[in-house]
Amino acid sequence: MGRTYIVEETVGQYLSNISLQGKAFVSGLLIGQCSSQKDYVILATRTPPKEEQDESSKHSKAKLDNLDEEWATEHANQVSRMLPGGLLVLGVFIITTLEMGNEFQNTLHRLVFAVEKSMNKKRLWNFTDEEVSERVTLHFCSSTKKIFCRTYDIHNPKSSAKPADWKYQNGLSASWLSLECTVYINIHVPLSTTSVSYTLEKNTKNGLIHWAKQIENSIYLINGQVKDEDCDLLEGQKKSSRGNTQAINHSFDVRVLTQLLLNSDHRSTATVQICSGSVNLKGAVKCRAYIHSNKPKVKDAVQAMKRDILNTVADRCEILFEDLLLNEIPEKKDSEKEFHILPHRVFVPIPGSTVMLCDYKFGDESAEEIRDHFIEMLDHMIQIEDLEIAEEINTACVSSSMNTEASLDNTDDEPSKQPIKTTIVLKIQQNIGVIAAFAVAALAAGISFHYFSD
Repeated sequence: MGRTYIVEETVGQYLSNISLQGKAFVSGLLIGQCSSQKDYVILATRTPPKEEQDESSKHSKAKLDNLDEEWATEHANQVSRMLPGGLLVLGVFIITTLEMGNEFQNTLHRLVFAVEKSMNKKRLWNFTDEEVSERVTLHFCSSTKKIFCRTYDIHNPKSSAKPADWKYQNGLSASWLSLECTVYINIHVPLSTTSVSYTLEKNTKNGLIHWAKQIENSIYLINGQVKDEDCDLLEGQKKSSRGNTQAINHSFDVRVLTQLLLNSDHRSTATVQICSGSVNLKGAVKCRAYIHSNKPKVKDAVQAMKRDILNTVADRCEILFEDLLLNEIPEKKDSEKEFHILPHRVFVPIPGSTVMLCDYKFGDESAEEIRDHFIEMLDHMIQIEDLEIAEEINTACVSSSMNTEASLDNTDDEPSKQPIKTTIVLKIQQNIGVIAAFAVAALAAGISFHYFSD
């Protein structure tokens, strides 16, 4: 027996209302949450068409071969930034006027693996062995309204399709639980003189990987208590005589305690590393995660929160680097200080659900622009008054001194892997001043990148 997907009824209505308008097909993403017993799909969003594809795909001869995997995976990457902890892109769908055939299934197979591979490259965390490794593909026939649901094991590219159940439920996420926390970070990332030929984005991510291990190994207090990971998150809630939980607190406060002491068997040595500068990430970030209310475990809630912390920091850095590239920020001279603002987090509710999605807003972006981005990426109407700005905007100083520095860094016994040189974007050359031009900015609510040297 295959996996069961419990699907919000509005997802079915959304799929039925999509008009092909003469196109051979429409593809998109399925968003929701995995659990050991079943998966939950709370949202579907079509992939926006490319302008040049809009005309060519209207011809009746257009086939699934025209599906642009690169465009679809880029859409998935953009959407994944808008998902709080606990939510994932669970799979892909395709809508055609014809019923299921080998051509459709082969296309879905390629697409679901391409999407998962692309998103996995950007993550600071890995799936555990206990987690569900299946992703769903859905083919919806617009003429007969028939649904063909299959799953693939993403750990095995040669895996064959397995049948899965697709069941609708009204108000699926209306009572989901939310977890919120504020995390204070202070990440120091030294930039060695041997890595100046790598992009600052790559160097920063390498530094974040070490911090990510600290987040993974931290202690998490839920409403001020340390709970056993196998306990029910709702343990202790009052129940009625019929067994229904009464007066459930749908929101939990989470606090993160970073462990500072090393284990006795952990060996660490101090080495002096010649550096061209460093990056400091400082400040506070607002994090949120959501989990289903069907006997949720503490470990699942903590895991969802961990991943939101890691995702939101990494995503903000990535968005900032992209913005600097697009705007081609010029190099500052004579150690002149630069001020940048990293995007801060904005939340928006899903109608009929306790779950909120998120996006990131630069200080000079209007509420209308954020609304339009939500509509473009998620294909759902939202109201400007529903936007919730989670963090205040702060400016931060970026010092761009040109001297090199010797940085004291802790290194484990195992040698760290050399960063891979990439040809994408931020061209960091041997001239340290070029690096300084891209050393940037602020994590919202006071998060700052300080580019400095002694």
